[in-house]
Amino acid sequence: MNLQELVDGFRGTATASVADAVDKLAGRRGYIDHAIKPRINDKKIVGPAVTVQEGPTDEFLPPSHAIDLIDASDAGSVIVIAIDGEADVAVWGGLMTAGAVANKLEAAVLDGAVRDITEIRRDYDFPVYARSASPGTTLGRFKTLASNVPVKIGAIEIRPGDIIVGDVDGVVAVPREHAEAVLEMAREIDAREAEQARLILEAGSLREGLAKYGRI
Repeated sequence: MNLQELVDGFRGTATASVADAVDKLAGRRGYIDHAIKPRINDKKIVGPAVTVQEGPTDEFLPPSHAIDLIDASDAGSVIVIAIDGEADVAVWGGLMTAGAVANKLEAAVLDGAVRDITEIRRDYDFPVYARSASPGTTLGRFKTLASNVPVKIGAIEIRPGDIIVGDVDGVVAVPREHAEAVLEMAREIDAREAEQARLILEAGSLREGLAKYGRI
């Protein structure tokens, strides 16, 4: 299954089912911290991760790796920026959004804050999932250390090329080597839960509706 087929498939699959499938097939949790949520709109996002690692500094340096990555990444990519959970500085704003939109990127997922929210909503409607919102700049506080390297958001490692799936339920990182099997299992979970919902409504009972599959 090629990348576009995976992206199209995950876009039509419940994020919760994807999280369940990653649990089973990767043998570890794939969903990231609950604090990282949609800050601009409720659009579902699906795309391969391109990653940036930020680290502390007292130099006034622009986020060069992030800027370069926005320009160089393939259309449909999800920019993932790790900053060790620093929620009081913004690693994304209006100008970076303009670059992402110009290059047809899918979304940004941030372990830190986003700013210029009004501008992003009004001018771009671009999906940004972030730990927080803050007007504070990284200049003099953080700099970009590397791009397209494995990064961590909380306990979850995200590698370049992993498939990022997100909506109002949260964000899941699907290991690329498991992506096809995860999609297949997630679709099966979706179908089973639809059948369970039908049985619950027909029986007028949650317990009776669950009896066939024994799952909730």
